[in-house]
Amino acid sequence: MATQDFKSAYKTIMDDNFTPGMEISFIDGDKRQTLVFEKASWVIDGVQKGLRYGENPGQEAALYKLVNGNLTLGEVECIQPGKYIASDVELLQSGKHPGKTNITDADNAINILRYLTETPCCVIVKHNNPCGVAKGSSISDAYDKANMADRVAAFGGAIALNQECDKETANMIVSNYAEVVAAPEFADGVLDIFAKKKNLRVLRIQNMAKLQEIVGARFVDFKSLIDGGMIAQWSFVPASRKKEDLVPAQSTYKGQEYKIDRLPTNKEYDDLLFGWMVEAGVTSNSVLYVKDGVTIGIGTGEQDRVGVAQIAAYKAYTKYADRLCWQQHKVPYNTLTDETAKKEIDEETQKQKGGLVGSCMVSDAFFPFRDGIEVGLREGVTAVIQPGGSERDFESIEACNEAGVAMVYTGQRSFKH
Repeated sequence: MATQDFKSAYKTIMDDNFTPGMEISFIDGDKRQTLVFEKASWVIDGVQKGLRYGENPGQEAALYKLVNGNLTLGEVECIQPGKYIASDVELLQSGKHPGKTNITDADNAINILRYLTETPCCVIVKHNNPCGVAKGSSISDAYDKANMADRVAAFGGAIALNQECDKETANMIVSNYAEVVAAPEFADGVLDIFAKKKNLRVLRIQNMAKLQEIVGARFVDFKSLIDGGMIAQWSFVPASRKKEDLVPAQSTYKGQEYKIDRLPTNKEYDDLLFGWMVEAGVTSNSVLYVKDGVTIGIGTGEQDRVGVAQIAAYKAYTKYADRLCWQQHKVPYNTLTDETAKKEIDEETQKQKGGLVGSCMVSDAFFPFRDGIEVGLREGVTAVIQPGGSERDFESIEACNEAGVAMVYTGQRSFKH
């Protein structure tokens, strides 16, 4: 039997039979509102090319950008045409030109970045979930922190920077493996550095400099169903984006009032809001731990809240151990053969509880009981942010008060399916 070349599927460029244009109309009696889309493509080696393929090799796909049409439903208005971000990237280096997942990973990274524009920030996304998000004193510092937050998961990820990529950052990026790097601009000499990684997709998105303009903008989010039907919803926008939007945790149960004893410090407020903005790009159910403007444990897409809080904590421990190992021995933790060194790393990781002591806990939905929030309390978190609204919110309030931990509500769930 001949050996099959399964690798060749990933080199296959699909035929592009999707039409050059697409229109979607919303009809109410005689009133028709139409959104007009144009297919996006790139000229690569003199050939016009659209998406390489969809989510998997063998799935034909096309990328469309909104070029015309205004849609208003009730009091909600759709983002205006022409404010291109991920739908009209400038491809500066392609190698293997982008497929669907490269674009959607970059898009989700930018979705998070639009709420984090005031300081240098880096988001690294893998499988449409952030694996590391960090603010920094410079863009290179932000990238280093985001990468080291989960160095293993960042391998092969999509990197998005909210400021110009300089040579220092570029050299750090090529010392690892990435699929995509996106930034509003690239400094002189950076593309020469990236040329060392011929398959790296380098995306210039100049409109990233205008992300603040679309912070509250909405678009119609479509979900196609197995029978060809679809669900249309307005995109999610976090309502709580500053300290004044948050509410001290409180609850009434069987006529008794419960209130949180302690409010967050200014530093905790910064981390809580940072974590809540990151939540906008994390698949639910999710729980995050953040500290000093860096994600240290991200639990995504689980079916129960206690479990995802535990997973996020477990990841914080494992990533902390790997970070120590890399910093001290320049090898991944799982390849370290020196048992004495490994024991020292394990002991330090346990002592520091994976870096969770002093961190903030972020939940995209309320805690039904106190058992979920207790996962973070046992690890030393000092503040919690969650939507609130559980029938038994008083249990979480009591748990936080017993531990001297602050808690605030956003009043808004942040599910992402």
